[in-house]
Amino acid sequence: MNAAENQSFLVTQLVAGILGLGLFTAVAQAADAPRGPEFPDELVHFQPAAPEAIFAGTGQDTWDKRIRERSYILRDGKTWRMWHNGYNDHQTPTHFLGYATSKDGWHWQRAGAEPIYDQGWIEDVCVVKHAGSYYMFSEGREDIAHLLRSKDGRHWTEQGNLDIRRVDGSPITPGPYGTPSAWVENGVWYLFYERNDAAIWLATSRDLKTWTNIQDEPVLACGPEASDRYAVAFDQVIKYRGRYYAYYHASADPKWKDWNTNLAVSTDLVHWKKYPGNPVLPVNPTDPKRSSAFLVPDGKGFRMYATHPDVKVFVSKSTKASQK
Repeated sequence: MNAAENQSFLVTQLVAGILGLGLFTAVAQAADAPRGPEFPDELVHFQPAAPEAIFAGTGQDTWDKRIRERSYILRDGKTWRMWHNGYNDHQTPTHFLGYATSKDGWHWQRAGAEPIYDQGWIEDVCVVKHAGSYYMFSEGREDIAHLLRSKDGRHWTEQGNLDIRRVDGSPITPGPYGTPSAWVENGVWYLFYERNDAAIWLATSRDLKTWTNIQDEPVLACGPEASDRYAVAFDQVIKYRGRYYAYYHASADPKWKDWNTNLAVSTDLVHWKKYPGNPVLPVNPTDPKRSSAFLVPDGKGFRMYATHPDVKVFVSKSTKASQK
């Protein structure tokens, strides 16, 4: 990505009010026309930036002895922000919300010894900064998606479980609906959610209260490709060069022992085409659960943060990224 494209990319985020989240939108109507290859090299070819994790559970008898699934990172001006879940099975099965900040996206400082939100189950989060507020879409207990809101990113107010309806307005069938991933554009919120990791559905809302399926069939399902034959869940949706891209974690193992990261492309958020070279982060025999990944631009290129079961950084092979 050259300097002009990088500047356009960053301006795009600024216009969207979602700096660094990876929830990118177009600068103008003219920019919406797809251009360039369907799967640009900088979105599909990554290499480890460092061998070790840059953030993990404490490993001690604290509330965040371990972290798991999707943490989320936002490059917010000069500050990098991370929201992560933490748990300690010896204390309680509940997962709570933690917060850390960084000046460079490499070295992180926890906000304190206690969670910033402990009023309910927080896991697998997606954070969107929009119109001066932060919106957190999260899995709750029993994988039921819910919404929290904050003005500063540290103090959160529960907004309740997401009310998702079928096309005819009736509630979706009871059961889990998790790994919520959100995108907002032209006053419409788009919610991607999975059910039992078997497939991904899309619902929309204008008031963040009632969500209605675009269609009652999934917009992306497992397989038949080997990399995602047994499980799929969206981690992030971005808009880049006039197309939408979704990074999603998946499993080629029927017992879900191993996970990988894949990419799909769309021009309308409904019809998705999988990258034929998936996975973009393959299973590593010595690190078999590297997933829950998303992109963050660092000013020079892209970093991919894979946040399960700890946080590691990968960089695009075709762009330069700031090193620690």
